Order: sequence, then C-alpha cells, then structure tokens
Amino acid sequence: MTQSIAIIGASGYTGAELIRLIATHPSMKITALAANSKAGQSMAQVFPHLRHLDLPDLVTWEQIDFSTIDLCFCALPHKTSQEVISKLPTSVKIVDLSADFRLRDPEAYKQWYGNDHAAVEMQKEAVYGLTEFYREEIAGARLVAGTGCNAATGQFILRPLIAGGVIDLDEIILDLQCGVSGAGRSLKENLLHAELSEGTNAYSVGGTHRHLGEFDQEFSRLAGREVTIQFTPHLGPFNRGILATAYVRGEAAAVHAALAAAYESEAFVEVLPMGETPSTHHVRGSNFVHIGVVGDRLPGRTIVVATLDNLCKGSAGQALQNANLMLGLEETAGLMLAPCFP
Repeated sequence: MTQSIAIIGASGYTGAELIRLIATHPSMKITALAANSKAGQSMAQVFPHLRHLDLPDLVTWEQIDFSTIDLCFCALPHKTSQEVISKLPTSVKIVDLSADFRLRDPEAYKQWYGNDHAAVEMQKEAVYGLTEFYREEIAGARLVAGTGCNAATGQFILRPLIAGGVIDLDEIILDLQCGVSGAGRSLKENLLHAELSEGTNAYSVGGTHRHLGEFDQEFSRLAGREVTIQFTPHLGPFNRGILATAYVRGEAAAVHAALAAAYESEAFVEVLPMGETPSTHHVRGSNFVHIGVVGDRLPGRTIVVATLDNLCKGSAGQALQNANLMLGLEETAGLMLAPCFP
C-alpha cells in the first residue's frame, strides 16, 4: 500500500532533501507540499534540480486536506513548528525536523530557545528521533522529534562509550565542523560567499550552542548522572557535511570495540578499522555515518572522528528512517543511495 505524504516547509533545504529521497521510495507518494511564503509556485521554480519530478504545487499548510495524509514531515523553524503541529489532526503521524519537541523538559526548552513551549502536552508524547537508539519507541509513536544534526553526530560517537563505561565521563571534549547548509536557506550576512569562503570560524563558543541541551539530556539520562561535555562548533566553508572530533580519556582498543559492537548490525553506521579516519566526501548525499578511532600519543587518551551529511542523516534522511518505522515499512526504504563522490 502506498502511503500518502505531506511536507510542510518544503521550500527549505531539508524540505528539498526529503523530496529527493522520497522520490525513490517504493511505498510513499508526496501528495501535498506546503511553503506559505512561496504558495502558488511550483517546486521547479523554487528548486530547479527537482524539475524532473511530478510534484504538487506549493500551497499554504492550511490548504492541505489532512484527511488524505498518512504522515506529515514538518520542516519549519523552531517555535513556528509547534504552533502548526498543535493544529494538525490526531489521525496524522508527524515527524518534526525542528527543535521544538527534542527536549523533554519544558524548562530546558525555555532555557535553550528563549520562549515558553506552546504545545506542552504534545511535547510529553514526542519520541526523540535518534533512530538507532529509540527504534522501538519510534515505531509506536505518533510524533517523533528529529535530532539536531550536530547533536546526532556527537551522539553517534559518545553514546556507546558512555553506555559501555569505557571513557571518563568528566573529560569529554567535542569539536565539530558543520557545512553552511546547516544554517538554513534564509539570507544572513555571515553566510554570504565573500564572508564565508576561504575561511572558517568557531561560533556559540563557551557552552551556548542550543544542541548542548540535547547532549545534556541524552548523556545524563544514559549515564544515570549529570554529564556535561565541552563542545565547540565551527562553521565550515562547504555546503554539506559534519565532521566531529571527540577527545576522551579511555583506551583506544576498548573505545573501538565498544563502537564496533554497538553498530555491528546497523545498516547506516560504519566503524572504520582502527587507525582510519573518515571524510565528509565519503558520506555526502547519503544516510551513512562513518566513525574512526585513533589512539592519542598521550597514554590512556583516544580521538574519535565521525562524519555524516547534515541534510541527510543529520535531518531529512533520519526523518525518513523514522517515518519508515512509524508506518511499518522497511527501515532502509528510500535510503540506500550511495554517497556522491567526489
């Protein structure tokens, strides 16, 4: 049976990525696309690279007949997303790509995002969408909250190490570089080509990045105690990809073994042979994660490097993976595209 799909926020990068992936899906059909600011336009006008697809024109989300929709992806900015989702009928399954339902504690949401949550009851039912670790809960959920792309990358490194007890929880440092598409499609001065190209910079330095809320929530819950990591993100002069480097106190062999065991049966996570490190080029446009482990020159310390595509595995691909589970479909359906290299 073909599942009827709607995408709200289809004029953004993650909306376009969802369309690209669902176009090859054997059991999904896009029947509604919404982008209020571009309603009335065709997808070919908004994203010419999708002009070969037979897609409905963009409408406002209020114009969608949700009685015909099985699942809706919501790719709106935070705060806007919760306001829209709270008005959707309960018969529709929802995968949210914003930050609005990631944090379980409304006070934590207010702390990191600066406003009260407008749909607290829905926040209580939302399942955190890191598929490899919440698979059973996602399969039975009506509302799934996609993770932040930075948060996902860091968690793919650190969750198995925390759960396995192979690292010191009080000495975790995470550096991360993210491609410019992670900042969205809206016009911003610091994202102009002349401002960004041929350079890179750290941002949200000193513990102000909002994805720290996810790290605090997930790592502390997993460890059964407070875990606070040091995290510095950097804006990279490239379009797609995240490269995260974690510095931990723990033996390299034990770290590698814990990661290899955790992901042995996972379709989308590859742990490289000891000593190899990954490249963003090798996951570009795909739903794959590559993780490498190297022993540091300092005894008892290890460096772990992970990479994923922020628009795919970090957002739209992860969302589709979750949607497959929610609809009882093969988890990998529509997602086995090989990376685009070079």
